Amino acid sequence: MATGTDNHFVAQAVHDLGSALWLGGSVMGAAGVNKSGQQLTQGIDRIRVAGSAWSRFQPAQFGGTAATLLAGLRLTQVGGRRLALQKGFATVGALKAGLAVTGAGATGYAAYCGAQISKLAEEAEKSGSPVQVKDATLPTDATPPEIARWQRRQRVTQALVPALAGANIVCNSWLVQSYRAGSTVKGVVRRLLPS
Repeated sequence: MATGTDNHFVAQAVHDLGSALWLGGSVMGAAGVNKSGQQLTQGIDRIRVAGSAWSRFQPAQFGGTAATLLAGLRLTQVGGRRLALQKGFATVGALKAGLAVTGAGATGYAAYCGAQISKLAEEAEKSGSPVQVKDATLPTDATPPEIARWQRRQRVTQALVPALAGANIVCNSWLVQSYRAGSTVKGVVRRLLPS
């Protein structure tokens, strides 16, 4: 974030590394962590294994999300002239910001869903009710209805998080490419001389 220049490589690097962690972690979690306990014989253990892994990864996940949001804010601050002058920059920037905030909310909600699943599964186990699940997010016909409801919510949310994080990265790529001299000139000309 070099003062007085257009070189904001630190903010860009923090943003990109945070986004990579956020996207990669959410894909790894949904594709690997949630399925990791399938070979275990007890449903409660399937939920415990995934819950334990997610709780260990959660600080990194939220760190990546926070880095994306905070560095994105900084990049928006330093790109203020482009927002006003370069056609398309403000639209894509606003879309990117919306995707980032929605993705951060979905990330938090997915974590909340996981906590609810774990809590309800432990309560069922303590009351002597067996918890049957295929994996941490897939119920069986014998899964208690409340747990199955939270599993469905978590599955949907965990599918949305990487989609939103990935779309955020795509928008960021467009914005970074718009810094090229040719793109800048075209954007300013389109703003000044609309067709």
